[in-house]
Amino acid sequence: MPPSPAVAQRVVLRTAETLLIGAVGGTVFTLIGAPAGLVSGSLLSVAAASLLGRPMMVPRPLSRVLSVLVGISLGAVVTPETLQGLFAFPLSITIMLVSTACMMAATTSYLCYVHGWDAQTALFGASPGALAQVMTLAAEYGADLRKIAIVQVMRVVVLTIGIPTGLAYFGLMVEGRMMMRVGPPASVTEIVILVAASAGTALLANRLRFPGGLMFGAMLGSAALHGSGYVHAILPWWVAAAAVVGIGSVTGSRFANTDPRTLLKYLGAALGSFAVAITVATLFAVLLTNVLSVRIPDTVVAFAPGAQDTMMVLALALHLDPIFVGAHHVSRFLLVSLSLPILAGRLQRMPPEKTAEQVQPPVRPTIED
Repeated sequence: MPPSPAVAQRVVLRTAETLLIGAVGGTVFTLIGAPAGLVSGSLLSVAAASLLGRPMMVPRPLSRVLSVLVGISLGAVVTPETLQGLFAFPLSITIMLVSTACMMAATTSYLCYVHGWDAQTALFGASPGALAQVMTLAAEYGADLRKIAIVQVMRVVVLTIGIPTGLAYFGLMVEGRMMMRVGPPASVTEIVILVAASAGTALLANRLRFPGGLMFGAMLGSAALHGSGYVHAILPWWVAAAAVVGIGSVTGSRFANTDPRTLLKYLGAALGSFAVAITVATLFAVLLTNVLSVRIPDTVVAFAPGAQDTMMVLALALHLDPIFVGAHHVSRFLLVSLSLPILAGRLQRMPPEKTAEQVQPPVRPTIED
């Protein structure tokens, strides 16, 4: 049943307000020279508006279109030379999977022993990426959804802002115009072929329930066309920029209906668990760069414990290798999706451990006893 005209009008107005705030924030951050300003500025501005009570939202159909556009732009930076580096993936993915296991163990322990969380809630809060699957499983196992949501979203926000800032501080930014590859003027025919083929692979990947199907599928289709040299067309810069702002706005709108007091209550757990996770990820990323000739920025984003779609957008904004970053985040998604139900089931069968708050001092017997 289609929505009433009043409801449709409200959705359109809220969406327009969200994207306008995101565009203003992204533009301001870009003008002041902030690293990856479009995505970090749009995310922060929409998140701030959400916490101030504005009804921020981006409808799911529109977010799907934005994912496809970002995927096409990601694939457009692939060249035949880029594909020659595929031989390094098996070893680096193996190191990343070990890193993920260590990261989850360390972060779960931190949330349990420092903040007194129960083991299941801590496990779901420590799981990097696969947010939809994490929240669904958490609801099935009766974990605290508020804690998990705040820790997961805050991790993505801090990563989106912190990674570009850190790379810029240490002089590791990759030079170049965002999402652009210099080439001859694109013909309308090539643009149509690029969009149609990429949209087709995106829909196929989504139908097959591939991780990050729409964005990753569109990237694969676009990368195949550009990597083979069959197509040289790229999307206009303003289309790619608008898609990045849209994805940043989608992430920022996740703070909608969040009570600022609740956010502050769990902020310490969110930031502390992020610090543990990023420390483990950084150690393994440094190990990889010493073993293989891989650029540090590519490795940092590929190993970052963030949501796949947001990290892919970050790779786009930072001029990184999208195939390398995407392959690692898809591998992590599969590991988390397959292992999380098993780990949660084992924890459910284990007797709960008492936290510091639950441990009571022994009662001294009285004469009457």
